[in-house]
Amino acid sequence: HKYVDFVHPIQMRPGQCHTENEIKARDPIRCRECGYRIIYKKRTKRCIL
Repeated sequence: HKYVDFVHPIQMRPGQCHTENEIKARDPIRCRECGYRIIYKKRTKRCIL
């Protein structure tokens, strides 16, 4: 499916303060601590071979 509905919140980190934020599908893309709008998705810890 091309459309993906995120049921679970995604762990994200802003580029400025590096605090972890959970962002849901309808939330604004903004850090809750510093208000920074550039946010990076947290990498997986799963082993991919």
